[in-house]
Amino acid sequence: MRCLVIEDEVDTARYICNGLREAGFNVNLCHNGVDGLRLASEQTWDMLILDRLLPGNIDGLSIVQTIRSLGKSTPVLVLSALASLDERVKGLRSGGDDYLTKPFAFSELLARIQALLRRSAPHQDAAELQIADLKLDLRRRRAERAGNVIALQPREFRLLEYLVRHQGQVVTRTMLLEAVWEYHFDPQTNVIDVQISRLRQKIDKGFSPQLLHTVRGIGYMVSVHD
Repeated sequence: MRCLVIEDEVDTARYICNGLREAGFNVNLCHNGVDGLRLASEQTWDMLILDRLLPGNIDGLSIVQTIRSLGKSTPVLVLSALASLDERVKGLRSGGDDYLTKPFAFSELLARIQALLRRSAPHQDAAELQIADLKLDLRRRRAERAGNVIALQPREFRLLEYLVRHQGQVVTRTMLLEAVWEYHFDPQTNVIDVQISRLRQKIDKGFSPQLLHTVRGIGYMVSVHD
């Protein structure tokens, strides 16, 4: 996932970028509106995070308005110390998809980013999903790796399908509980840990590269890289 961060406060920018990289994002950073507008306009991004107030003549909302006028639908999260209702409404009406006031916890920032990415993901009608030599046949609900059929229970298949659909992206426990178990609360059990452990034994044991990774303190990710 390619993410562009436009933030002039050095410490805040470092805090955001370090956290996103640890969560598996490919992050680019710029500290002013001029460079930010150029990068946002000329390149393709999966996510744009920008400060409402930036030095110079181009602020965050001007950037959002410009890329929207160019037809870009990149999800945009606006950060700002301006917390009034009017400012939040202005940020959303300018084309922002979400508005987060400073100071904020990184866990909330990440959760909002993941929610925006889920909303913006295209509807997937593919009959097959694949990463490396792991293939999922969605019609027959069958998995195989390197030509070897992997016996999966229905819940295990749903779990693996969800992870593969979000390959390269960190998936939180909350996301898995909602999507795979249809829980909208934390049951306070280790059901996810147990299922992940079983799934890892089936899809990774005896194969290379390892595909199912634990991202400590956050969740899990299917990727060909650690």
